[in-house]
Amino acid sequence: MKRYDLMHNINIRGTFLVSKVCLPYLKRSHNPHIVNISPPLSMKPIWFKNHVAYTMSKYGMSMCVLGMAEEFKGDGIAVNAVWPKTAIYTAAIEVLSGPDSSNYSRKPEIMGDAVYSLICKDSKSVTGKFLIDEELLKSEGITDFTNYACNPANKNNLMLDFFLEDNLAELSLQGQLENSYSQKKTESIQDSSKSNLKIEQVFTAIEANLSNELVNKTGAVFQFNVKGDEAGTWYLDLKTGKGSMGKGEPSQPPDATLTMDSQNFFAMFTGKLKPTSAFMMGKLRIQGNLQKAMKLEKLMQSLKSKL
Repeated sequence: MKRYDLMHNINIRGTFLVSKVCLPYLKRSHNPHIVNISPPLSMKPIWFKNHVAYTMSKYGMSMCVLGMAEEFKGDGIAVNAVWPKTAIYTAAIEVLSGPDSSNYSRKPEIMGDAVYSLICKDSKSVTGKFLIDEELLKSEGITDFTNYACNPANKNNLMLDFFLEDNLAELSLQGQLENSYSQKKTESIQDSSKSNLKIEQVFTAIEANLSNELVNKTGAVFQFNVKGDEAGTWYLDLKTGKGSMGKGEPSQPPDATLTMDSQNFFAMFTGKLKPTSAFMMGKLRIQGNLQKAMKLEKLMQSLKSKL
């Protein structure tokens, strides 16, 4: 509850309070703007089910936009929200996904430029809007977003942000994966031995890539609870010696326990499903140290070509 209170104090109470304190000065401004970094309001359950407390806090900011835009319209004060189309490389993303998350993120400058273009507009001409950084800049004539990518070579493989209806189809990879696997289910039944080796194939590849370097970089013990067609429990010790793995629970308490359906588990280790997307969309459950769990992404990248 301390985390809950902190998050809501910053996002909702902070937004309301700063707006309140600034109001006298905004009323004297020749072009007053309030811009909240919050998403468009949507009542789709998918945006709530895996992180309801966070969604409530961000939507609280968006409700401030909705209410204050109407309340202060007569004073000529614009109140709008800007939200990113893709992941933005911030400390939060780095904590969640590690430094390699820059490869599929944009620089914060895109948000800065989008907000600047908004506050340069006449405050009486735009208020109560939920705007997207890329769309806002496109309306200013910008067509090339290469320089906004942290890794320009990867500009077409960026992680899409959440809360956006237009991104939902691409973020909801589970349906695509389920369809892909269901089409192969008949073949799997005919050759069940081959199907049942998918998860073992992942762990065999992991075992072949164990090293002192990997242990030194990771320093954690993981437990994998695999559900679905190939249910089972596996462990990966990247804390001792050259590392070890096997079936069953680890001999010492895991730093992180990851729970996934076998289909999504295989998709994640073969590069078809990003760990951050899997976590945020509820396909991956993590108990324990989240930061250590996300260190597995480097291992997944090294295994991608081997599976």
